[in-house]
Amino acid sequence: MKIGVIGGGQLGRMMALAGTPLGMHFSFLDPAADACAQALGEHILGDYDDQEQLRRLADQVDLVTFEFESVPAETVAFLSQFVPVYPSAESLRIARDRWFEKSMFKDLGIPTPAFADIQSQADLDAAVASIGLPAVMKTRTLGYDGKGQKVLRKAEDVVGAFAELGSVPCILEGFVPFTGEVSLVAVRARDGETRFYPLVHNRHDSGVLALSIASTAHPLQALAEDYVGRVLKQLDYVGVLAFEFFEVDGGLKANEIAPRVHNSGHWTIEGAECSQFENHLRAVAGLPLGSTAKVGESAMLNFLGSVPEVSKVVAIEDCHLHHYGKAFKAGRKVGHATLRSKDMASLKARIAEVEALIQG
Repeated sequence: MKIGVIGGGQLGRMMALAGTPLGMHFSFLDPAADACAQALGEHILGDYDDQEQLRRLADQVDLVTFEFESVPAETVAFLSQFVPVYPSAESLRIARDRWFEKSMFKDLGIPTPAFADIQSQADLDAAVASIGLPAVMKTRTLGYDGKGQKVLRKAEDVVGAFAELGSVPCILEGFVPFTGEVSLVAVRARDGETRFYPLVHNRHDSGVLALSIASTAHPLQALAEDYVGRVLKQLDYVGVLAFEFFEVDGGLKANEIAPRVHNSGHWTIEGAECSQFENHLRAVAGLPLGSTAKVGESAMLNFLGSVPEVSKVVAIEDCHLHHYGKAFKAGRKVGHATLRSKDMASLKARIAEVEALIQG
């Protein structure tokens, strides 16, 4: 089977690494000449709205998926005329726009922070008067890893904030006094079968995911599965989807969804019976889903800007290095390490060892 992937970054690369043992072959459409996934398949150089190159991709594959939500929904709709595409254009349209996304959560009865649509500075002023401060202003599309957003703490922060974010459609969200950040990675097959990975505890540094630790028997697992299941059914979703939540007062409030394999699910490569990448491919290809059960205790740490000395990383017991083959650049995700252990105490000790390498 030949799989087309819109995007040739590390997520596409890890998808191909998971699919190659299944006899799958890959083509990647990406505008970057140095797209890191190109070592794992054919690289079609082109913009995501380049219809000539999109047709070229469609003509040589059995189905198409995508690795991130910056892909225009119109691209998926165009490709769907010629080849199956999973997840659907409608799923992408909702998930890539924070207003559509939050409105869907509200309609499905999933708790969210207070939010408002912002089309002008006047809208922002009115929303702040209603929601109050502190609050977070985010662009409706394309913002990720702390980009395209601004925290508003005092009245002075509001002045000119709409222009500061580019005078593009935004959303204002009330600040959530959370006790923790968690995410749930789920996979849904073409026939509707759904499986969930364990809830993951996440730590972000400057808006970028730094550490994920898979939980054991989390008390909010069932609630998270209920909320995610509502979204998957509403979208008639196919593939892997990640849902990020805030833990608030013993419950959950929705942050956002990602219609794709997700950074907080990287631990599944070595830490679960079947990784999120393999399960995504199984789902979109119409194959039976794999087990989402954990293999011991597991965690993932991101490498930003550079990868520590390889020999030192792999010298840590049960530490698995994933180097993305990308040029080193400050703040850029260039690799990660997955850690495994039989118990949480030794896992945390190994996390500390990796963190020492990152800091050093």
